[in-house]
Amino acid sequence: MKNAVKMNVLLALAIMGLGMSVVGCKSAPPLTQDQALAMIQAKYDATPAVGANIVVNNDGMVAGATAKLWNRTTIYPNKYWADFTLTPEGKKAVKLTSGGDLIKWRPDSPTDKKYAVVMVTVVANHLKARDIRDIQDVGKTKTVTFTEVVDLTGVPDLLVNIAHNPGNQLSTTRQADFALDGDAWKLQSIE
Repeated sequence: MKNAVKMNVLLALAIMGLGMSVVGCKSAPPLTQDQALAMIQAKYDATPAVGANIVVNNDGMVAGATAKLWNRTTIYPNKYWADFTLTPEGKKAVKLTSGGDLIKWRPDSPTDKKYAVVMVTVVANHLKARDIRDIQDVGKTKTVTFTEVVDLTGVPDLLVNIAHNPGNQLSTTRQADFALDGDAWKLQSIE
């Protein structure tokens, strides 16, 4: 009987000790998808706004010339090379990555569908975070996969249409890492 009482006392003490250790342990607060999205977007909003790169292929060159964003100023003897100059309207819409206002169109052949030039929109925007996926625990950190999207708000419709032509990348899958800082999750990095 004495052994049974001792055993019950020891068991009760063990359960109390386990309970105290569990109560004493502080668990990390949850990180919701809305919180993760808000922190990622705040990071993007804190960086300077930039123009969007737009890859302009042959179809885009024709559309831009038709809309008078650029004019053909020179055609070369091979009949498929040409120089185009940005019009005043074009200068309000795009900048050339090479600087200046001269577009040097130099495809390899008249049927070259891969040739393109890169222009940058004058309208500057911040990247946007979208489509937060499942939040994963990685050791003491959390990782979330999301879609980073180029924001074309304020860009002329013609350039938005050109931006949807082949060769343009308007969204990218990224990963964000979060670390616990005191009692709150903080964005650590975006890869």
